[in-house]
Amino acid sequence: MRRLKIEHLTTYEFTEQVKLGPHKLMIRPREGHDVRIESSQLRIRPTAAVKWHRDFFGNSVGAVTFRESSSTLFIGSEVIIQHYEENPLDFLIDPGAIHYPFEYPTEEWMDLGPYRGPSYESAAQSCREWVSRFWRHGQVMQTFTLLDAINQTIAREFRYTERHAEGVQTPDETLRSGAGSCRDFATLFIETCRALNLPARFVSGYLCSSGTTGPGGSMHAWAEVYLPGAGWKGFDSTLGEVTGSSHIAAAVSRHPAAVSPVSGSFFGTAGRSPVLLVGVRTTVL
Repeated sequence: MRRLKIEHLTTYEFTEQVKLGPHKLMIRPREGHDVRIESSQLRIRPTAAVKWHRDFFGNSVGAVTFRESSSTLFIGSEVIIQHYEENPLDFLIDPGAIHYPFEYPTEEWMDLGPYRGPSYESAAQSCREWVSRFWRHGQVMQTFTLLDAINQTIAREFRYTERHAEGVQTPDETLRSGAGSCRDFATLFIETCRALNLPARFVSGYLCSSGTTGPGGSMHAWAEVYLPGAGWKGFDSTLGEVTGSSHIAAAVSRHPAAVSPVSGSFFGTAGRSPVLLVGVRTTVL
């Protein structure tokens, strides 16, 4: 077991006093058999009311409302967790799913519906062509070997870039440019899996590597694939690794655009955009 401290600071600096609309926070780690929250502190300026709930995907979502105007919005989160997953490769896949292709149990296949279809229809053809590098119709191979090959190929052949623009590149944009951010690589991996009829989802969270910040000092992103017997298994296509005790999930979703860590609205003079400052630090205690 490892104890980790996660500090996540977000500051919006406006050019004037603005009225802050409702905001949504998706920064709290997802708890389970592998992660337990020991303590949590949340600081927000100006004064705000926060109500927490769980969404459709089981994410902890903080609904934030403000009563006063301000020229600065500060959100500071400090969480200490206990992480119990030490060996990411220690899992068992059902015998019938060890080799690809395979059939999912009917009841699971129905429940996995949201994670099966492409999120980017325009990139479907590009993903099918990309898939042919790893598997061709009629071929039988180990399921994990197939997933690991896709994951490592993205990490090895694509150039990581810190992309500060909002949103996610479509998979065909990533394939065409040969570069992208962690969220772009996760999206390409997900759409590749879905092209193979393997349910996959997007994960936003934190990366703890040698007690320092994650890529770009911001939140990290990776993908999870559902494998019978093993459940949701994470693949980090930025590092080419299976996720383990260094990866702490905060939110999961069918579509990458749905899990922004901080989102909301403000009312001020048109054309005046705020300056955004984000700092994330993960430390082994």
